[in-house]
Amino acid sequence: MIRLRLLVAGALAAIAVLGGGCSSADDWSAPHTKPSAIGTLGPGFVTASPTPEATVTPGPGSWDGVRPSPGYRVVLLTAGDDPQTTALVRAVTDWAGSEEVSLKTVKATKPDELVPSVSQAIGLAPDLVISAGHDLIDPLALVTANHLDRQFLVIGAELAEPTANVTAADWTGASFRGEGLGMSSTYDPASFTPERCAAAVRAGVASVLNGLTGIVVWVR
Repeated sequence: MIRLRLLVAGALAAIAVLGGGCSSADDWSAPHTKPSAIGTLGPGFVTASPTPEATVTPGPGSWDGVRPSPGYRVVLLTAGDDPQTTALVRAVTDWAGSEEVSLKTVKATKPDELVPSVSQAIGLAPDLVISAGHDLIDPLALVTANHLDRQFLVIGAELAEPTANVTAADWTGASFRGEGLGMSSTYDPASFTPERCAAAVRAGVASVLNGLTGIVVWVR
């Protein structure tokens, strides 16, 4: 048992936790007002309340009028340095900077850090965990169902059987669902353009802020 605790502690210590989109003095231990959506979804985001695990295809730009209230706390959970993951990370950090979101980053750099990194992100008690990187899909599927009080947004991929607290934003060419599982579209690395990644972040966050969770937001 002692050896197991030491191994877990070592893995957690190895995970990079960085501050971004906020002052380095930002203190998440202070009292925090529950966040809300500023603005409203435009016509065509959804036509009816979606069922659990449903896929919705919002009209382009129908999410543009929504942003988080001040002080929104987000953890960017990421793994991998491939160009696609890098594009997703850049989209999240750019969005956080433009919306003055309080952003912290947890990055897993080795396979044995993947599951602990999810736990590390949860332990920071953010309003939302945004995941970027295919390597995190199976660990998220393992952990998220046990933390229904925490909201997750997966960008550029999705969980095969998400619980109500896991939302995905992806598109044709980006629908990885985990090792050994089929995708709803053929994987296309070239589809991870800055514009598509940015739209997925904003559409996904807008969906979460409006309580439309546990679904796939399919960005056209």
